Amino acid sequence: MGISSIIALLGGLGAFLFGMKYMGEGLELAAGPKMKDLLEKLTRNRFIGFLLGALVTVVIQSSSATTVMVMGFINAEIMDLAQATGVIFGANIGTTITSVLIALDVSGIAPICICIGAVLMLYAKKKRTKYVGQVILGFGILFQGLHSMSSAMSPLKDSAVFQEFILNAKNPLLGFLVGVVLCAVIQSSSAAVGVLQALAMQGLMPLYFAAFVICGINVGSSTPPLLSALNAKNNAKRAACIYLIFNIVGAILFMPLTMLTPLTEILERMVPSPVFQVALYHIIFKVVTGILLLPMVNLVVKWTYRIIPKQAHESAFRFEYIDPNMVGSPAVMSLQVGKEVERMANIVKQNIADAAEGLIEKDIMSANTIREREQIVDYLASEITDYITTVNAQQLPPTVSHYMGCVFHVINDLEQIGDHAIKILMQTEKSVEIGQGYSEHAKEELREVYRLDMELLGETMEIFHAQQLTTETWMNLKLKERMIMKYVAKFQTHHMQRLQEKRCTFEQGLTFVEALNSFTRIVNHVMNIAEASGSESMLAYREKN
Repeated sequence: MGISSIIALLGGLGAFLFGMKYMGEGLELAAGPKMKDLLEKLTRNRFIGFLLGALVTVVIQSSSATTVMVMGFINAEIMDLAQATGVIFGANIGTTITSVLIALDVSGIAPICICIGAVLMLYAKKKRTKYVGQVILGFGILFQGLHSMSSAMSPLKDSAVFQEFILNAKNPLLGFLVGVVLCAVIQSSSAAVGVLQALAMQGLMPLYFAAFVICGINVGSSTPPLLSALNAKNNAKRAACIYLIFNIVGAILFMPLTMLTPLTEILERMVPSPVFQVALYHIIFKVVTGILLLPMVNLVVKWTYRIIPKQAHESAFRFEYIDPNMVGSPAVMSLQVGKEVERMANIVKQNIADAAEGLIEKDIMSANTIREREQIVDYLASEITDYITTVNAQQLPPTVSHYMGCVFHVINDLEQIGDHAIKILMQTEKSVEIGQGYSEHAKEELREVYRLDMELLGETMEIFHAQQLTTETWMNLKLKERMIMKYVAKFQTHHMQRLQEKRCTFEQGLTFVEALNSFTRIVNHVMNIAEASGSESMLAYREKN
């Protein structure tokens, strides 16, 4: 095997890897939101999750992409680790579809697929058509790369050294290590099995040795998720452990089974094609392991908690739902962002509530807590903005891109609302400093405005997260806005009367008016959030998702 053959082999491998990734990305862009909805709605039952994980991976051609999608649901607390385990097991099975496609040997139509895909990518006007073109182009490049690999390996038939190696290649440990190293280097179990199949096409890979290599490949396929989870959150690390446990259990089961039983001989008699033999062994490895482990999901989850124990305390200055180290499906990333915005809104609402109650009762016991929460709000606003900027640099479906733009406006308004909680706290501190509180009438008036503000903010955030702003709900929000403004004007008049009647001091009146102004500004920011919920981009996001 000369230099030219090695170069052709490397080029074919590169085309194979690129084609597989490019096709998977195209499928995810075309069908990603639907896959996300399916996973989100149907994974409550572990058996359905198992089947669904296999189905989604068949569609998007990547078990790692499915696993990353699942990580997003775990971080967003839509799916727990036990539910995710079933999906990950299914994803392991779904990834075998690539070996089946290779066994069918459709490389003859690869140039046609490349041509059609390129034309659609270059000249189609609709984005969805471009995504379809990307899928077809990736498919063609994948099989063109496979054809190049197979052709590059054909000179090995005449190599006495390689023939001697293959004839004596019966050492299970050697085959296992070759598989682990091969997959760790290529970073794709599908591509590594594809290399085996390319050798099998030339009659250069006996099934007995290939079986041990496949066991090693499957264990080696855990390398990418383990590496990506090194700096990730604990649940992401646990999910990577689940992936590893699945494949280690499969290797522990199938290596002795292959050595002690005539499994490979039976497959060779049943299936004449060496390429199909490799694919079939790979499928049996995954399916049997999945069926064996699925009833033991809870036990597998317990193992992961032993490997990655719970932390007693984590800093509040961190993302709870977004994991920047796990960049995956655009639909899942938008879901994580939405959950983080919801967390930010809850902190803001708690700060407004505590600040308003402190103002009414002339109590500054919560002052430090309010200021600490405000720092968290500022941190989240900054970090979410940075994350959205990073995400928008990727190729995103238009609906997700527009949604991220809307979220940017929402977090800006939430941060402004949080600032008004600090302003209200400062009015409370002034009241405490001068040693004067409010009359019962003034307290009731402040409490009424604050109550209506909180109701409006709560309703608006529910509408934003559900993305269900209708004409009727918008009109109801506008009515509440006008009602609050009328109350504020009315209470300001009452304040002037109290001043004239000398029932309150000028300093008391100043803090009262400033507090009313803060509650008014909060209403303005809340209505800005409502407008973001009703923008054309948000409506498009709801319609498409």
